[in-house]
Amino acid sequence: MDGQGAAAAAQPRHAPEQHDILINWSPQETRVAVVEGGSVQEIHLERTLERGLVGNIYLGKVARVLPGMQSAFIDIGFERAAFLHVADVWQRQANGETLATTRRLEPVKPIERQVFEGQSILVQVIKDPIGKKGARLSTQISIAGRSLVFLPQDDHIGVSQKIPLRERDALRQRLLTLVRAHTPAQERTGGFILRTNGEEAGDAELIEDILYLRKTWRKIQEAALTQPATSLLHQDLDLLRRVLRDLTNEATRAVEIDSREQFAALQGFAREYMPAALPRLQLYQGERPIFDLFNVDEEIRLALGRRVELKSGGYLIIDQTEALTTIDVNTGGYVGARNFDDTIFKTNLEATQAIARQLRLRNLGGIIVVDFIDMTREEHQQAVLQEFRKQLARDRVKTTACEFSPLGLVEMTRKRTRESLAHVLTRPCEVCGGTGEVKTPRSVCYDILREILREARQFSPREIKVLAAPEVIELFLDEESQYLASLSDFIEKPIGLVAENALAPDRYDIVLL
Repeated sequence: MDGQGAAAAAQPRHAPEQHDILINWSPQETRVAVVEGGSVQEIHLERTLERGLVGNIYLGKVARVLPGMQSAFIDIGFERAAFLHVADVWQRQANGETLATTRRLEPVKPIERQVFEGQSILVQVIKDPIGKKGARLSTQISIAGRSLVFLPQDDHIGVSQKIPLRERDALRQRLLTLVRAHTPAQERTGGFILRTNGEEAGDAELIEDILYLRKTWRKIQEAALTQPATSLLHQDLDLLRRVLRDLTNEATRAVEIDSREQFAALQGFAREYMPAALPRLQLYQGERPIFDLFNVDEEIRLALGRRVELKSGGYLIIDQTEALTTIDVNTGGYVGARNFDDTIFKTNLEATQAIARQLRLRNLGGIIVVDFIDMTREEHQQAVLQEFRKQLARDRVKTTACEFSPLGLVEMTRKRTRESLAHVLTRPCEVCGGTGEVKTPRSVCYDILREILREARQFSPREIKVLAAPEVIELFLDEESQYLASLSDFIEKPIGLVAENALAPDRYDIVLL
């Protein structure tokens, strides 16, 4: 990846396509689907008992400092301690300039000079726990509103980089004027960043956000002085309300929800914080379940599989591991072009759209390696890469794609803050341990034969019984019967066989009698 770093390109801003948002609500789970052009593009899930932590602010307690890793483990009240790296520690230089929480090759101060064990410290979750890793923290606090993000430790007035460069200076000056005019002298600390969806916000909306965010920060400060360490001081909005704050924009035709009670709650939230979204809210009262409108449940089922079919007959194979995700493009049965080079080129072009959609649909993040079908012509490679970056530009999450590597791979990253769809909905198979494969019945037979010999030598039982899956027992009674009989003669002990339907294909028990 390092060798390709200079060739990496962050995706340019893309005008949002017209879309609808469907919300299926139940007391235990909220499900959201973003539908564009009749096709499901994004799935968001939140379970009441498993709400994500990103954006939450805690009064943490330093449990351990690791100078060698320039990091610390922070207790925020969960079974696994959260992780704080020195690059995520907010610092202010002596001259008053703020060092933002970005990775630095040489930290101004080592972490052991900034935190100590037992210290109470204000922290915010920037990444949810994933797998066996605890949550990732930052000491730079940011509080998101509808149009603005408040940075209480900074004095910076900024504008989202997704807003065109030519418009940023005017927006920055306008925001600065509003902040100065509507902030009491004793509170003139803290900075603001104008979010992408705040580009068209009026002065009244921005002023409301400024007052709301400062009030929220005051409450957090008061709680930090009265609550014990490991306390939750501030929680980000639930998914239902984040739909209006983060997903709804000028391209949203309608936000339909199938719960009358939550529809009323969303209306109240929209009236207070985002009145522009109010006309888009609709109560779904159809007889069919709301997700049946666009076959969303079937899309979720397909998004949990490895194979994704392409309309042309080609297909993708998507494998998600802890370190990275690999995507393999295959021609399959596609023979539509006049020659093989054109077949490969057209399959790769079609795959770019499917891959970009699957990244959003499955919420895949981190390092992603795409193995397009090998192309011999340079112009084909560049056309595929250009189209791939164009499709990635539709993603609301930041993506960066590199040039083709010498091996014909495209390495890319997609910002990851929450668990993928597969991690939310599934768990590793108890039979195969997550590998996707189990031993063949014949391999299990030979394992059993070796185990019987080992046990007979060590314990000298009167009789041995083998409990295994029916297909394994069937092999012992048929093709492997001669070897089983020979072993029984050799150890001079009878061997009984019992078929157990409850046993997995590669599990067995050997009972010594």
